[in-house]
Amino acid sequence: MICIIDYGAGNLRSVQKAVEYNGAKTVVSSNSRDIAGADKVIFPGVGAFGKAMEAIQQLDLQTAILDFIHSGKPFLGICLGMQLLFENSQENPEVAGFGVFKGQVKRFPKDFKVPHLGWNVLIKTQKSPLWVDIPDHAYFYFAHSYYVVPQNPEIVAGQSDYGIKYTVAVRRENVFGLQFHPEKSQKYGLKILENFIAV
Repeated sequence: MICIIDYGAGNLRSVQKAVEYNGAKTVVSSNSRDIAGADKVIFPGVGAFGKAMEAIQQLDLQTAILDFIHSGKPFLGICLGMQLLFENSQENPEVAGFGVFKGQVKRFPKDFKVPHLGWNVLIKTQKSPLWVDIPDHAYFYFAHSYYVVPQNPEIVAGQSDYGIKYTVAVRRENVFGLQFHPEKSQKYGLKILENFIAV
């Protein structure tokens, strides 16, 4: 069973459909018991960093999410769901993230067109179970104005190039993060979700 976290925002139905297409059972939930009882968790996110953390705290999900991550079971953050795993964001500097990864979420420079919207390449920087049968420089769908800057380069699993090279995938043990949207990225996105199911 894969629990897809619902904190009141996010493209949950398309994530659910993409995961179920690969044969997994899912539950979309904002209930901490469903998170605790899941075999794997997917944490999709859209919107503002501060608003998302506020919603998570109102739903009392922060402890459940951290407990699941510390259990060693596979956890995947998508887009803002990955950014929230870091310490803080320039978008709302006063709001603390989960702090699972050390580092900050930064905004693209002012002269960049934001949001970064559309297809861009994945440059794989280390081996990951998610990259099985994914060719280097495959295209994935992005929609974001902020990007993660990990303190530890060893967690960087993939980059992309949008005027600057920046991190689009992280991995440490059981925790995975993707800046792009696999559920909107056609066959290679579906394959990444299939690989996550198989972890």
